[in-house]
Amino acid sequence: MGTDLNAPLGQNRKTRSSKSQKSGLTFGRLSLGVCALALAGISVWSVVKPTGLIAPPDTKIVADAAQPGEKAVPDPVTTPSTLKQQKTSGALSGAHVEETLTDDGSIVTKFSPKQRDGEGPAFIEVGRTKGQDPRLATFPNDELLEDSPQGRLPVTGPDGLRPMDQYARPWSGARGIRIALVVGGLGLSQTGTQNALRQLSPDVTMAFAATGNSLQRWMQEARRSGHEILLQVPFEPFDYPDNNPGPHTLRVALDAKKNLSELHYSLAQITNYTGIMNFLGGRFLSDAGALEPVMRDIGRRGLLFLDDATSAQTLTGTLAGTIGVPHGFADMVVDDQIDRTAILKKLDELERIARRNGGAIGVASAFDESVAAISQWMDEAGTRGIEFVGVSALVKDPQQQ
Repeated sequence: MGTDLNAPLGQNRKTRSSKSQKSGLTFGRLSLGVCALALAGISVWSVVKPTGLIAPPDTKIVADAAQPGEKAVPDPVTTPSTLKQQKTSGALSGAHVEETLTDDGSIVTKFSPKQRDGEGPAFIEVGRTKGQDPRLATFPNDELLEDSPQGRLPVTGPDGLRPMDQYARPWSGARGIRIALVVGGLGLSQTGTQNALRQLSPDVTMAFAATGNSLQRWMQEARRSGHEILLQVPFEPFDYPDNNPGPHTLRVALDAKKNLSELHYSLAQITNYTGIMNFLGGRFLSDAGALEPVMRDIGRRGLLFLDDATSAQTLTGTLAGTIGVPHGFADMVVDDQIDRTAILKKLDELERIARRNGGAIGVASAFDESVAAISQWMDEAGTRGIEFVGVSALVKDPQQQ
C-alpha cells in the first residue's frame, strides 16, 4: 500500500552495531567480577581478623605452653584454638589483659590485676582534716582519753590523732595575715565568763583556768559556739606563796612524780582542749629540771603549749623545740592596762606585728573592758583582710615541718 501501517510491530528497526553490543557486555562482566572479588576479600579478612582491627604493637601471639611434665611437640599447623593474644597493658591501666581466640572465631578476654610500676597514676593520700563536727563539738573523742587516778586525761589516739588536731578550730589555710586572740581566766568569774562567751567571736580562743568553777558547763557552751579552747595550768611564780595561783600549783620544790600528779589533776578538769597555757609560773618555767618532765608529758598527750611570754627567763621554747612539743609564744599582752583606749592601741600594734611576720598571737584576760575592746576591734580589723584563727594554727608544730 505504499505505507508501513500494515508492517508487523518491531520490524524495520535499526539494529545495534555488533561493536556496541560487544562493548556493553564486557564492561558489565568486568564490574561484576570486581564486586565479587571485593566481597570475597572482605569475607576472608573477617575470618582471619574477627575483631576487624590490627593488633597493637604490644600484642604478642604465643602458643599454649606445655603442661608440667609433658614434652612440647612442635605443631607446624596452628589452629585458632591454640592461639592466645596476650596484651600487655600499659602502666596507666592497672590491669593485665589476655585475649584467647576460640575455634568458632570469637575472642574471650580475661582481665587480671597487676602490680603498678612507678610510672602509673599516683594515689594521693589525704591527711586528716583538722577540727571536729560542730554537732559533736561538746563531746570528747573517747579514743583521745585515758583513765587515771585523777580522772580522764587527754592522750594521742591509737592511730596518731592528737587532741590539738581533733579540737582545733578550722581555718582557710591561706597564707595571709593571721591573728590568734586568746582570752584567759575563764571560769574564775561566772559573770565575766558569761559575758565573754556572749560577746566574743567564735574565732577567739578561750582559755579556762583549771582552778575555776563550773568548767564542764562553760567548756560545752564555748565548744557549742565554735571556740577553740585551752586549759590554763597554775605554775609557781617567783613571788610564791605571796602570789599563789591555787592549791594544785606545780612547784620547783616538788619532785617530778608529784608535779605530774598535780598536772594530771588539772588536765582532768575538762576535755576538748587543744593545749596548755601557763597561769603565772615565772619561776617554774625558768627551771629546766622541773619543767622538762612536764613538757614531755604534754607532748606525749598530743597537746600544744602556749607561753603567755610574761616571763623573760622562760625555757619553754628551748625545751619544747628539743623534745618536739608543739609550742608558741604570745607576741603581746593586749590588756596590761585595763583601759579600753589603751587596749585598742595594743591591738593595732598587734596587727602591725602580724603584717610584718605573717601572723601574731595576742593574749588578754576576761575583763569587761578587754572583752568589749576586742569585740569592737575584731569587727573593724576583719574588713582589712585579716583572718582570725585558733591558736593551734600559729604554733610551731614539729609534725608540720
